[in-house]
Amino acid sequence: MKFFRSKRGAAAIAVVVILALFLVRPGADQLRTRIARAISLALGRQVEISSVSIHLLPRPGFDLQNFVVHEDPSFGAEPMLRASEVTAALRLTSLLRGRLEIARLSLTEPSVNLVRNGAGLWNLENLLERADQTHVAPTSKSKTEVRPVFPYIEATLARINFKFGQEKKPYTLTDADFSVWQDSENAWGMRLKAQPVRTDFNLSDTGTIRIQGSWQRATSLHDTPLQFALQWDRSQLGQATTLLYGSDQGWRGTITLSVTLTGTAADLAIRASAAVDDFRRYDLDGGAPLRLAAECSAHYAPLDRTLSALSCLAPVAGGFVALDGGMSGYNNSRTYDLHFAAQNVPMQSLVAFARHTKKNIPEDLAATGTLDTDFRFRRENGAKEPHVTWTGQGETSNFGISSLLTATTLFPDKIPFSLTLGTAQDSRNLSHGPPVEAQIAAGPHLEVGPFKLLLGRPAPVVVSAWASRSEYGLSIQGDASIQRVLQLARSVGLPAAQPNAEGIAKIDLQTAGSWSAFSPATTLGQAQLRSVRAEVRGLNQPLEIASANVALLPGEVEVKDVTASLGGSTWRGSLALPRQCSVPAQCLVRFNLHADTIATDEWSDLLTAHPRKGLWYRLFTSNPQPGNSYLLALHATGQLTVDRLVLHKLSASRVSAKVEMENGVLRLSDLEGDVLGGRHSGEWKADFTAKPPEYSGSGSFQDIDLEQMSQAMHDGWITGRGGASYRATAAGLTASELMASANASLQVDELEGTLPHIVLDSGMGPLHVRRFTGRVLLQGGKFEIAAGKFDAPGGAYQVSGTASLGGVLNLKLTRTHAGGFTVMGPLAAPSVAQAAEARAALKP
Repeated sequence: MKFFRSKRGAAAIAVVVILALFLVRPGADQLRTRIARAISLALGRQVEISSVSIHLLPRPGFDLQNFVVHEDPSFGAEPMLRASEVTAALRLTSLLRGRLEIARLSLTEPSVNLVRNGAGLWNLENLLERADQTHVAPTSKSKTEVRPVFPYIEATLARINFKFGQEKKPYTLTDADFSVWQDSENAWGMRLKAQPVRTDFNLSDTGTIRIQGSWQRATSLHDTPLQFALQWDRSQLGQATTLLYGSDQGWRGTITLSVTLTGTAADLAIRASAAVDDFRRYDLDGGAPLRLAAECSAHYAPLDRTLSALSCLAPVAGGFVALDGGMSGYNNSRTYDLHFAAQNVPMQSLVAFARHTKKNIPEDLAATGTLDTDFRFRRENGAKEPHVTWTGQGETSNFGISSLLTATTLFPDKIPFSLTLGTAQDSRNLSHGPPVEAQIAAGPHLEVGPFKLLLGRPAPVVVSAWASRSEYGLSIQGDASIQRVLQLARSVGLPAAQPNAEGIAKIDLQTAGSWSAFSPATTLGQAQLRSVRAEVRGLNQPLEIASANVALLPGEVEVKDVTASLGGSTWRGSLALPRQCSVPAQCLVRFNLHADTIATDEWSDLLTAHPRKGLWYRLFTSNPQPGNSYLLALHATGQLTVDRLVLHKLSASRVSAKVEMENGVLRLSDLEGDVLGGRHSGEWKADFTAKPPEYSGSGSFQDIDLEQMSQAMHDGWITGRGGASYRATAAGLTASELMASANASLQVDELEGTLPHIVLDSGMGPLHVRRFTGRVLLQGGKFEIAAGKFDAPGGAYQVSGTASLGGVLNLKLTRTHAGGFTVMGPLAAPSVAQAAEARAALKP
């Protein structure tokens, strides 16, 4: 007892009492119905509360569990507000008078539905009207009076959803902190801070929206004076476009938006400023940061959806872009009258904008000159259909572009353009060659040019362009230097090859594309090439094209009437090359080519990095010279004919074959040609993906002049005519590797042949063979004769033995009845010995 009467005891008792007041929440279910009814009468909505408890500290009040405010049935069945926990703090002065007045209403993680019905009304409107008609004291008023005081209403971590009719939109505000209070007798205020998101996307960088505003009491809601300020900052442009459009539009940057609304709900004065810092396309670096900024003002009347006195201004480096006018209505009934002007806008600013929005623009592209425009857009509702007029014009002054990276310097000076409405009748096909799909779309569009441009020829080409809201196109016609055309294409960001080429082309080209999804432009049309000299990657000599007709079609490039020279050969024929093919192996190149002469020695020098130190087939191997590996992925098929084919020391004429190259495998079928006074036909295959490359083939020689064959070997060791069929395989990169790995099987049939170096019987002269047949095998660098036989004036003989690739013989000739000979030694001077009773004589 002494402890409780001491100071320490009193302090302990006080602490226990205070903790009890903080922690103890006595039930107050007898007040639940009363509180729910009071709030329901104030809001005009049915209110439910599952339980009520009382707390005394830090200030007296109630804890409401599962607080639900139901919706007006005309707006839907889903509750307007739902909160698992609500704290109602009581006003102390009201307790002294024996009344219960709520000073602060705090909602934790509430879910709020803002609904707009089919009549265009929001579910908050009648609540605001009800608040206007209820005379309560301001929130901060300290003077005691009979009127209830409007409570300070606040929410933390709220979720605000939007519904149009029964459809809940994916737009929502999360992590929202908002508060509402009454400022004075006739004025209210509010604050909101939240992050905008979409429920159907995972968005994290949409920034923060802040709204602060006030409104005053009025006889009707539409006459309510109000003043609001909205700020949206730290939002990433890609996430913001996903939020607004449901997909990432492909732009990057940081958005800052500020809007102020003043006036009444029926007539709002709007002032807005917007900026995007570090604006660029998603897949571009863009170089120096680019800032886009504009300021606008207007008046908006929500009742008839009229935007009037619109005035927007965007300064651009000493010039400006401006938009003014107004619009009203909705969808098909919308009318507008807008004026767009650009004055003294530097062309360098447009180049900087293009570098941030278009791929392949050179980093050092510079522009001189300025741009001026004056456009008018009008849409009026007529008796039967709307009347639309888009008019205006503009031009550049002192315009020129230059780039060291593309070696381009062009000064078109003035480029005129105009705004017009196209119709179905004046839609034009942009190709004067093959039919194409690129057309000027019916409807309003911008026409640029025509204007003249010098591209390396005495006469200029004529350039024109157009752009609609969804598409664009470019046309260029006339004589031009090929190099200058490619430089121009690369300077404006169009896909173009970068060969070291010189020559002349008469061009009629059209480029068209869509603005959406950054789809690449497609170039169509035709070009007549003349006197073209081009360096080709992987070749040691230039390709010279005397003439060719090129047609650019939607799916392929057709090259016809080609006359060209390469590798000591003159080529004629046609090619069809696929366009915009992401997987080369799936894109078929078709050709029909004719060459006057092909010499493998010259092509070996042409296709190797070090002439005469490599072999032509290295171009196709799995370890090719740098820049040549694309041939492994080439898929090509066609017909090749050659007047004269020289394979080292062997010459063939009238050669033709069907050629197919796919996945590094070369196939020659129907390979035919005149060789050694006879004819060859067969098929060959080369697999360049193997290590080392593998070769296989089969075919036949008919009616070969054996004397020509011996002359090709620089030794007249045989005359006559013969034929053979063969199958052969080999592998390797060098001649020695090929010969060492060669395996072949030949079925030989020789008629009326003579072997001048071999004499079997003295006085009989060189061995004359009336007919030879047999099977010859090549393996391990030696020919082996199996089952060979021939008829000679001295009788019939069986032949067996070997002959090396170096020309060393080891043969045995056996007569059918008795006796025979052995033939040994070099092919040019063999030693012939008589076997058994026979004696041999060697021709001197």
